[in-house]
Amino acid sequence: MIKKRLTLSQKRSLLGIFFILPWLIGFLFLFLTPLLESIRFSFSELKVSPNGFTLEFIGIENFRFALAVDPDFNRVLTQSILEMVYDVPMILFFSLFTATLLNQKFRGRSVARAVFFLPVILASGAVAAAQQSGLIQLTGSSEIAQELAQQQSGFDPMMVVRMLGNAGIPLWFVEYIAEAINRIYEIISSSGVQILIFLAALQSVPSSMYEVAKIDGATAYESFWKITFPMVSPLILTNVIYTIIDSFADSPVTERIYQTAFQSQNFGLSAAMAWLYTIAVSLLLVIIGILISRRVFYHN
Repeated sequence: MIKKRLTLSQKRSLLGIFFILPWLIGFLFLFLTPLLESIRFSFSELKVSPNGFTLEFIGIENFRFALAVDPDFNRVLTQSILEMVYDVPMILFFSLFTATLLNQKFRGRSVARAVFFLPVILASGAVAAAQQSGLIQLTGSSEIAQELAQQQSGFDPMMVVRMLGNAGIPLWFVEYIAEAINRIYEIISSSGVQILIFLAALQSVPSSMYEVAKIDGATAYESFWKITFPMVSPLILTNVIYTIIDSFADSPVTERIYQTAFQSQNFGLSAAMAWLYTIAVSLLLVIIGILISRRVFYHN
């Protein structure tokens, strides 16, 4: 009996299945039932009673109310999407730039990497719980950090804006840079995980490629665009998807859905809002994933 050996592609497929197996088991046993229940709630009017709750099927009335009647949902959803479009390029550019710097060999590199990952720890649930319990005080930390950074460096953000404007840079790009400078603390706070992902990608690039390019006379600029950028492009797609999901995970839309469910006690409408939100995010992820994946370079 001749045993058929698995090809490299089949082995990678099996490895991917084993990699997502814990999530798949958790989805089937913990998440699937609430997901199906939320679909029922979105098409029904839920009334809470002393003996539990009752459902009355009302069709798409909850969806119609969320889109055409509710005064805030459309505005909050549109605002969240526009902020995401603004934030993602800023975070990706800063993350890749910072990871490139942290990948260089210099004294104190480990400390520098820990400093850039520190905002992720400060934004975690443990720190938030400690702040709520009164163990630590972080009130106004972002404003204080911005003021201290500007006072210590003597750096004027508008100076960069004026320089770009005098150099003939388009006005929309100047405004975008000005917005990025004003929100530098938020960008740094949201870039910790992305920096680690890019750093891992940069460390996986074979050093022999840079040596060959240097022998051929390539400059550092050419090496970045011809070697570094194509080799880390798969992780750019990963970081784009992660950043989009992360920006939507804690947004005004989720707060609006929470208020509708637990303050207004309208669970059917909140379920419809949640599904509209999920559909909008999914469509956005599919479109961006298709556009970026066409430019991704996979090195085998």
